Parts: sequence; structure tokens; C-alpha cells
Amino acid sequence: MSEFSAQWLGLREPVDHRSRNQDLQAQVINYLSQIKTVYPGSVRLTDLGSGTGSNLRALAPYIDSPQHWTLIDYDAALLDTARATLLAWADSEININILGAEVNSSSQIKPLSIIKQNKTIVVEFKCVDLNKDYRAILDEPADIITAAAFFDLVAEPWLTEFCAYLSKPLYTVLTYDGIEKWSPPEIIDIEILKAFHQHQRTDKGFGSALGPSASNRMQSLLQDRAFKVVCAHSPWVMNHCDRDLIEQLVIGSAKAVREIGTLSSLVVDEWEKNRRQSNNCEIGHVDLFAYKL
Repeated sequence: MSEFSAQWLGLREPVDHRSRNQDLQAQVINYLSQIKTVYPGSVRLTDLGSGTGSNLRALAPYIDSPQHWTLIDYDAALLDTARATLLAWADSEININILGAEVNSSSQIKPLSIIKQNKTIVVEFKCVDLNKDYRAILDEPADIITAAAFFDLVAEPWLTEFCAYLSKPLYTVLTYDGIEKWSPPEIIDIEILKAFHQHQRTDKGFGSALGPSASNRMQSLLQDRAFKVVCAHSPWVMNHCDRDLIEQLVIGSAKAVREIGTLSSLVVDEWEKNRRQSNNCEIGHVDLFAYKL
């Protein structure tokens, strides 16, 4: 299963949603309820690396104002899936022309307007290579930039430039922090994790990825740019009810470790065989909210 396939994203979505740090999310919701929005009466959110729209589905039900989301992803197929998934998730669809909403009609994927829990949500979809064109996206009107499970994929030079260019609030969740706890623990877990971290730092489309060090580096860079930064832990804590996700996580981790090649195939195969039967594990993540006072 591809790390970025719609199937993988769908499998992890329930765990992603319950793992988000609720105290930090409440701070973000409170912030959005108090600011003067760029378009009166509507909150505009730009979601980077949006995949199938999971971040929208997690956050939108808690925002009381009408919302305008712009979903940004490099993969047009994922954006197509996002549109279909959001339509299925919505209580109803409404004619976007009725709202008089400002949308980018040049997008190849038709915008939509939905009602969810009596909330109006307009959604645009943009297929963009953020490695090259993030500045144009950050220049567009938005009240906040959001992302989920994205920044551990980027390289330090890119992140440094991104943070230097960023002027809007940023709320990013589920950035991998490198902490993994398997139950019961085994000595080989340490070597597997070390090799996995090596793979996490390989090129994911932005150059050598920051991987587990991304959150700390982002916090430092944003603080240097006079942002107030709040971080909170958001680990996946999984049990027997999450066996399907655990199994796919193990398969993906073993594949990554084999690609690094520092451990014998017999050792990796044995670890994979054993861990596919695991009923308990914890995978560490960090949520971050940055804004200027």
C-alpha cells in the first residue's frame, strides 16, 4: 500500500482524528472566532498537502462561521477523491452560485459547496507542486494555513524559506516526531526504528526530508520570525481495534527498512512477522499552532 494512496489515508483517518490534541485545537478554534477575517463573515483556510480532505473533515465541524477551504495537493487523483469523499460526508450539497462565493473557476476540479451540521463550507481544489510554488499559495487570501502529516516530508532549506515567507497563522497537526513504542518491547525495535528514521530523511519530493526533527526545527524557525508558537503531543495510541492500521504500518515500515539495507532481510522479515500480530503500539506526533500577536 502506497504511503499516500487514498486507501492508506482512509485507513488512518479515524486514528488521525481522535489523536489530534484537543486542547490545542480548541485554542485554534477560539482564535478563529475572535479574528477579523479577510472576507467578513467567512473563515478562509488553506490546507497544504490536503490528500483526500481529512483535515477539513476533522476541523470544519468545530468552526461556527461559514468556511472557505482551499485544498492544495500535488496529486490530482487525491483531489478528485477528496471531492467525492467530501460530497459523501456532507449532509447536502448546494449550488455554489447561490452563495455568491468567490471561487477560482480556472481550477480543473470543480469547486463545491456543502452543508455539514448546519455549517456552510465552500471548497476549492488546486493541484500545486508546493516544492516550487508555495509562495503563490501563501500570497492568496487566507485567515490560516493548515496541514496534517506534511512537514516531516520537507527538507530543511525548503522549511527555512517557507517559515521566512510565512505571514499568516499556521496550524499543523500530526507531524511525526520519531517516538515509537511497541508492546511488548523487543530489542530489535531499536534497530528497526533507527533504520526507519534513516528512510524518513530520504527525499520525499523536497530534498532530504527532516523526518522526526521537523517539529522542533519548525518551532525554532517560527519563533525566530516573531511567531508565538504552541506545540502539543498528538500520538497515535492504537490497540486491537486498530489492527488493520497497525498491520499496514508494519508492512510499510519493514519495506522502508529493507530499502535502507542496514539490517539483514531475515531480521526485518522476523520483525515484520511478529509485529503484524501486535495489538498495542504508540506512534508519536506533534501538533503546532503559530501566530503573531
